[in-house]
Amino acid sequence: MSVIERVRVLRVPVRLSRPFITNVRRADQIDVVLVEATDADGRIGWGEAAASWRVTGESPESVAAAVSGPLGGAVLGQSAREPSTIDALQASVWGNAAARSAVECAVLDLDAQQQGLPLVPSPETDAAPRRIRTDMTLSAAAPAELAERAAAHVSDGFRCLKVKASAGTDTVAGLRAIRAAVGESIELRVDANQAWDVDTAIRIIHESEDAGLALAFVEQPVVAVDLDALAQVAGAVSTPIMADESVRTARDVRAIADRGAAALVNIKLAKTGGLREARAAARTAQDAGLGVVFGCMMEAHVGVSAAAQLAAALSPDVVHDLDAAQWLRTSPVSGGAVFDADEIILPAGGGLGITGLAPDAEAVVLADVRASSRGRIA
Repeated sequence: MSVIERVRVLRVPVRLSRPFITNVRRADQIDVVLVEATDADGRIGWGEAAASWRVTGESPESVAAAVSGPLGGAVLGQSAREPSTIDALQASVWGNAAARSAVECAVLDLDAQQQGLPLVPSPETDAAPRRIRTDMTLSAAAPAELAERAAAHVSDGFRCLKVKASAGTDTVAGLRAIRAAVGESIELRVDANQAWDVDTAIRIIHESEDAGLALAFVEQPVVAVDLDALAQVAGAVSTPIMADESVRTARDVRAIADRGAAALVNIKLAKTGGLREARAAARTAQDAGLGVVFGCMMEAHVGVSAAAQLAAALSPDVVHDLDAAQWLRTSPVSGGAVFDADEIILPAGGGLGITGLAPDAEAVVLADVRASSRGRIA
């Protein structure tokens, strides 16, 4: 059984096609942080760490430090096929969820390649659906700009739009403009990214309801740590509330369900620390009667491909929140999922289907550790 001989962390700067603006940040470029795990047979498994101080609390350098130290030490010399490898990985460091997720994904990608299976097989069969749908996000902006962008996305084939709200914008005016531009058949979602207090959230959601805007849900209207506030909003409005920043683990999902704080949860690999905990969080939500949407940070094709495979296996009929890779001007890798308007088409082979770095990727090696030289940053 082939063992893991080398782990690398790569940073690839990629420009966005347009600014990504939320209540907490603006991005015109991202540093894509990739993890490669190479086994003794020369196969390479891939993972991605969404690094953002404001969102995940991690940076490319912190990911490199974690991988060159405890995370690399947990997997080097071990078999990707053994569940104990993932056990050791997850127990090796506290926090660092995005770094843990990237290494876990790379190890599981190796295992899936060895078996010729999808990264995340369906619970019922070894196969999984090959297509899922995603929404498209609209950055926070003035109403006229929102309407123009919404109409363009619908023309491109998107049937579900997620609108970023912020404390400094007129959310209801923007939603009115979008609805007028795209009609009644397009699903609208709102993501406040913790922008409001309880009273503001209830007022804005009530105004949206009174205007007949027919929102599918409002995501994380209040601060993540205050589940009582989230429950207060959920209990005061008719529009479903989704928890996002409040969700990291299956335990968080259980706490949300127990409080009646949300009707849905948005599960992201960079928050859960990897595929295994994300799967546990999704099952906990489904058992509690909560809706499950799989989302992503501002990530590239590796991270989105991994989340899409999980979504296809566990919630194939849901419109997910996995549009981030479509914001990038170029992909840092070759292979993986293919994007056709609002459909994500998964590869037919084993694992993620990533064949290597893109020919024009300007990758910088941040860490390079081997089974014989653990702990040295290259």
